[in-house]
Amino acid sequence: MTDEKKPSFQEGNKIASKYLKGVIAEELADSTTPFVSEGSYELLKFHGSYQGYNRDTATARKQQKLEKEYEFMVRAKIPAGRLTADQYLALDAIAGTYANSTLRITTRETFQFHCIVKGNLKAHIAAINAAMLSTLGGCGDVVRNILACPAPIKDNIHHVLERDAFALAAHVAPKTRAYHEIWMDGENVTPASSVIEPLYGETYLPRKFKIALSDPEDNCVDVLANDLAFIGIFKDDELIGYNVALGGGLGMTHNKPNTYARLATPVSFITPDLLLPAAEAAIKLHRDYGDRSDRKHARLKYVVQENGPEWTKKTFDGYLGRVLPDPVAMPKFAVIDHLGWHEQGDGKWFLGVPVSSGRIIDRDEEHIRTGLHELIKTYKMRVILTADQNIILCDIEQSDKEDITRLLKKHGIKLKEDLTRVYQNFLACVALPTCGKALAEAERVKLPLVAEIEKVLAKHKLLDERISIRIAGCPNGCSRPTIGDIGIVGRTPDSYVLSIGGDFEGTRLNKPVFDKVPLKEIPEALNVMFADYAAKKQDQEGFGDFCQRVGIDTLVAHTKATLKDTYKWAAA
Repeated sequence: MTDEKKPSFQEGNKIASKYLKGVIAEELADSTTPFVSEGSYELLKFHGSYQGYNRDTATARKQQKLEKEYEFMVRAKIPAGRLTADQYLALDAIAGTYANSTLRITTRETFQFHCIVKGNLKAHIAAINAAMLSTLGGCGDVVRNILACPAPIKDNIHHVLERDAFALAAHVAPKTRAYHEIWMDGENVTPASSVIEPLYGETYLPRKFKIALSDPEDNCVDVLANDLAFIGIFKDDELIGYNVALGGGLGMTHNKPNTYARLATPVSFITPDLLLPAAEAAIKLHRDYGDRSDRKHARLKYVVQENGPEWTKKTFDGYLGRVLPDPVAMPKFAVIDHLGWHEQGDGKWFLGVPVSSGRIIDRDEEHIRTGLHELIKTYKMRVILTADQNIILCDIEQSDKEDITRLLKKHGIKLKEDLTRVYQNFLACVALPTCGKALAEAERVKLPLVAEIEKVLAKHKLLDERISIRIAGCPNGCSRPTIGDIGIVGRTPDSYVLSIGGDFEGTRLNKPVFDKVPLKEIPEALNVMFADYAAKKQDQEGFGDFCQRVGIDTLVAHTKATLKDTYKWAAA
């Protein structure tokens, strides 16, 4: 639908780009500058790359009248996180050749590469495609990487979710030939062939669009945090259909109340044959009604929230040309732990290996990059990346389990039994120095922060409790900080918003309670609330559930009263 407000720069840029071609190729070929123009910067997102700069050195270089150290991030498209051994090894080699010798697992079951210089960008993306993968739509105003449960269990539930994730990924992928022309030196067909995007159109979507599939009994992908959630309804392991939920998204802006985190609203039930048409309908709803004048207000969640569930369902039904039934009853959401050893159901095993902040790097005594490379090269096992930034090694013979464990230990790689539960369930976004949006640290402070929180939990005999904590360097929500038991969101270079009261199962937003809390004082704030939790919690009660039962305001008041004169944080 036509927006009467002036379209944003990005909208005009998309139209002028001739289906994402723009002048990217020409600017990549220009070796006189280490960066690209604003127009190409915006278009590169669709091709799977963000331009940035080293924020650690920017101030010093500016004082010396030197140019910023420009660099690029590249994000692959890996539907449902599935990789062959050869693909993993190829990506590992690419990281060493063109990037900063690390692979980073994102919370969307894919890999990011960091610190790529402009002169290596084309070769980097071409090499990813040579591995039979792509970066097209890794970023940009299109459907991003599609999530599904990573567990390689050989039953029909997991088979269906994986199959449907791949079907969706193929169906909603952008059709432009510009990607092939720019990165693989394809024939220049764009001017003559009148490329048409049958789903997206020449302006694509107002903003990014995220899709996830889940079984409610294992919501390990936080399905309700997505623009479009397909929640599988199974009977005796057979798929009856999907409940469709619309309008999830966690990004927001500090001090901008018209931006907010939101969980997707269940609107309809579909039979399995309507999966692809329903996905198209949801995408078109966003395409036609999303705000194209204000990108901070351009996600589907604002369309759903501001027009209401009745309008949303009616409009969604209209795109499908039928009246869909209401969502059916679902089991209570749960999350299954995929770390450690598990039987696949076919006589083989899989091993979930924890990766701190998803960063596959050799550090100190833990050489996880070297160890995984040796292991995957030796055993040629399939690999799956998880939405909680870990990695699953698949198809392992019973007879190989002991040797695999020994090899991992040889490289100092921590396994599930080596870590506390809070460590296992602590997510962190990239943040500084490579993310241009970061207001504060996240990945680089995660390990020392976890260590301090572990001390507090141990003090109150809570180390065995299953508590989810997520830290983000800004409020864009990449590490999903608004739906954990505890959320920590960057506010200024050394302070954070602290939130409590979400749930481990991903069905409830947490509530901000303290603002501008210095990093070193976060454990102090949690100490009082953990003491209350230890004293008053019910059997099997999660921390977020405890906060809701006792009352978040009550816990905050007790925290303030307990700290008395030392309390100095602002109210959130």
